[in-house]
Amino acid sequence: MGKFALADEALTQIWVCRRCKARNRAGVKKCRKCGSIYLRVKRKESRVKK
Repeated sequence: MGKFALADEALTQIWVCRRCKARNRAGVKKCRKCGSIYLRVKRKESRVKK
């Protein structure tokens, strides 16, 4: 990823809500913004348009 390992590690500990796209701390059971239980881990690599 990037050249700052500490920053990369902090970014991978973020979960994203599938409903409202809010960022949440890792390990939470539901979204802090909308209360949804559908969360995913933040992608570790950037996606490139083809």
